[in-house]
Amino acid sequence: MITFDRDVYFDLVRQKPFGGKLGQGQVDGQEAILTRWEENPLSDDLRWLAYALATTLHETASEMLPIEEYGKGAGMKYGTPDPTTKQIYYGRGFVQCTWRENYARADRELGLTGDRSCEWHAENQLDPSIAAETMFRGMAEGWFRTHADGKPETLARYFNDTTDDPYGAREIINGDKTKVPSWSGGKSIGKLIAGYHADFLAALDAAVLELGIPPELEPTPLVVTLRITVPPGVVVKVEQVDG
Repeated sequence: MITFDRDVYFDLVRQKPFGGKLGQGQVDGQEAILTRWEENPLSDDLRWLAYALATTLHETASEMLPIEEYGKGAGMKYGTPDPTTKQIYYGRGFVQCTWRENYARADRELGLTGDRSCEWHAENQLDPSIAAETMFRGMAEGWFRTHADGKPETLARYFNDTTDDPYGAREIINGDKTKVPSWSGGKSIGKLIAGYHADFLAALDAAVLELGIPPELEPTPLVVTLRITVPPGVVVKVEQVDG
């Protein structure tokens, strides 16, 4: 079990990557992400969680809350109502989940049915708990994109015992790691997110509390009753031996 000291964590991320100020919405969103990870950690490698947080910062324009895609898919193939469900599967959530197949997969993998279905009620991807689990499972299991080798793009591909590649990990969500936005000061999207990742990882490393090994219990006294029959004249001596 892993938990995080919130005071330590938020004190550090407030400075980097948030530049000295955190709004309540940003705190609430990160709280939802941390809590979901504590409840169901998919790895003991904190680089995974740090990358999810870094991706969230980029995909939500620093809001750190599950949001709707700006423009709601206007001009995109996924930006029109599905003829069966009547839903429009534009980006929603922490990682901007798009396309009906991904909403349906979230339902399958997370066991979401009825009113909690994302395929039939797309706005459920705005629920912080659902959005966080979609992000974690989707990035860990490779729901969103496929690598050139035909295998899913996953966190384990970029963060493992021999690889530490937060720049390349952008491929898990989008193939735009080399794109340089007009507002980025010349940095590519991949490098921006890699920088956020370093900041979040430093905060997580400082704040982590590893639990799960219970304290040693006090020894329980063992009482032994012996009945010994001895012949007359024989003396029985009983000694306590520690150990």
